[in-house]
Amino acid sequence: MPEEKPTEAAPAPAAADTASAPEPRSALEPAPGPEPVDGRSGFVTFVGRPNVGKSTLTNALVGEKVAITSDKPQTTRRAIRGILNRPAGQLVIVDTPGLHKPRTLLGQRLNDLVEQVLGDVDVIGFCVPATEKVGPGDRRIAESLSGYPRAKKVAIVTKTDAASREQVTERLLEVDSLREDWAAVIPLSALTREQLDVLTDELLALMPAGPALYPDDVVTDESLEDRIAEIIRESALDGVRDELPHSIAVTIEDLEERDTGSLTDIYANIVVERDSQKAIIIGRKGSRLRDVGARAREQIEPLVGTKVFLKLHVRVAKEWQRDPKQLGRLGF
Repeated sequence: MPEEKPTEAAPAPAAADTASAPEPRSALEPAPGPEPVDGRSGFVTFVGRPNVGKSTLTNALVGEKVAITSDKPQTTRRAIRGILNRPAGQLVIVDTPGLHKPRTLLGQRLNDLVEQVLGDVDVIGFCVPATEKVGPGDRRIAESLSGYPRAKKVAIVTKTDAASREQVTERLLEVDSLREDWAAVIPLSALTREQLDVLTDELLALMPAGPALYPDDVVTDESLEDRIAEIIRESALDGVRDELPHSIAVTIEDLEERDTGSLTDIYANIVVERDSQKAIIIGRKGSRLRDVGARAREQIEPLVGTKVFLKLHVRVAKEWQRDPKQLGRLGF
């Protein structure tokens, strides 16, 4: 198995502040101990079909990459919280998997996670891309929001930068007709940041009055190991197709900064379900695995603030998406 070599690049900037979560908490239980402030605070989550831009929107609002993105459906597998602070208050944005018809035990557990989050948040943002007509899946999700009466609902038309003015207008009319209780209907582009401030102001206005739920220097409560594992998985997803994206999981076996403080050693497993998938991830003479490591290191180094020695090992866990014990070992 080829080993990943440390990058030759200059030391990366200091790591972004994160808060670890040593004790398990419910999906929406806030971190303890923030200083109280005047204003509004609460939880919002974005729902919609897979690949409508929910994670991209989360990252754009937070101003930092806290959720991985990919054009592959079901990229998001956990409830990832990003924190946005404004003078008017604090938004805790819970990025969740896309709602879908599950074909595996993993898929069912992802849907169950979304159901739990939807029952707890203060605002639900329903996302539809401006580039696609509203379809049966969108209508089904919009109708299902009636099952969460405590949450206020906002309709969001995403990806307006990729659509014509006529498409945006058509999508706004379609979305507006799906429900009568939208608190707002907002078109925006996370890529160009057009209308992001409008959405932020609207979401804050809908939140209950109260103190901040997290310290103002925290952008996510994801642990460093979880963020690194997600970065590696995102790199592994690039260029794969068919069923393989759903079969990839990543675990961090060891993460340790050397005594010199200039290099961090990371040992990680990329888990797939079949030997044929393992061969695809490794590539000819290890070429694809080296590319995965190089792409991942580019993002990990700014996060940890040092050069990185990244050793990737690909292993097979047969049918792990359908095996309750293996799902538990992988954190699902």
